[in-house]
Amino acid sequence: MAPLLSDEPALPGLIWAMRFDASGRGRMVGPGEEIPALGRFGEGFVWLHVNLNDARMPGLVAEGRLGPPDLAAAAFSSDPHQRVTIEDGQIGGVIADLARDSEAPERLPDAAGRLHFVLGPNVLVSGRRHPIVGPDAVREAVAEGRALAGPVALLETLIGRVAAAIGARGAALSERLDGIEDHILDERIRDETRQLGPIRRDAVRLHRQLNGLRAVFHRLEEDGEDLAEETREAAARIAQRLDALDRDMVVLAERSRLLQEELSALLARQSNRQLQTLSVLTALFLPPTLVTGLFGMNTKGLPLAEWDDGSSVAMLIAALSAAAAFLLIRRLGLGGQKG
Repeated sequence: MAPLLSDEPALPGLIWAMRFDASGRGRMVGPGEEIPALGRFGEGFVWLHVNLNDARMPGLVAEGRLGPPDLAAAAFSSDPHQRVTIEDGQIGGVIADLARDSEAPERLPDAAGRLHFVLGPNVLVSGRRHPIVGPDAVREAVAEGRALAGPVALLETLIGRVAAAIGARGAALSERLDGIEDHILDERIRDETRQLGPIRRDAVRLHRQLNGLRAVFHRLEEDGEDLAEETREAAARIAQRLDALDRDMVVLAERSRLLQEELSALLARQSNRQLQTLSVLTALFLPPTLVTGLFGMNTKGLPLAEWDDGSSVAMLIAALSAAAAFLLIRRLGLGGQKG
């Protein structure tokens, strides 16, 4: 695990720092090693990842140690709304990421995470308030030898990791929908009603986050006249990838909605069949109940009261009345068809 630099006096709140040389190869800045000053790093660039919950962050932002003060203040504020700001060719923004549960890493990441960043000519400063997927994944890739040409490539890789994580989450939800759909088609209903609700909720939340994320990069692509061509091209590539992923999330949300409707219709049909069966049984037993009620009265002049076989005749009348009711139901077509 990478060493924590949160006690580094030169830059409080730092989670890690990485230095990249001119070839794009990165390495972690070790404990006690000087943190490169922003804007003075020769041919390479630097990536700083900070904990925005640190109470000393506002002071660092005001001093300009995390980028232009106004730009950094906008990017690292507590407002979770996805946005992008351009100032003197530098970019600050807040974008969606998947939040990890550090206490239960086996759980699927949640879509409510946020990555705050300031992108400069030779620096990317990223920050988070809760553990998120993107920075850790990119740090591991760099540690394994992946080269990044510059801060723009680093940001594009970060977004790519976020998109990949969202895509994997969507694929997991799609697999669960496949199983539910098979059960619905086979009319083997168990707890599908309880499962579909969370799946549709997650799909809608992922679509909502992607919709905001793609809007950020479309705006960067359209309004970034003062940005380098490399940055605009990267924004266009990111926006195109997010558009495709968002379409997949829309399809997933719509599919879960349709399955909910189909499941509701199936459950309604099953309930109707059960109610119809109960109604037919009630109709069948109503005439025999009337017969037995008639012969059960404690009144004088009761028919068949003096016959030795009176009870047998009464039971026969009850059976015949049930048979007559059954034939009437069949003739009127009230029994329905097995479906």
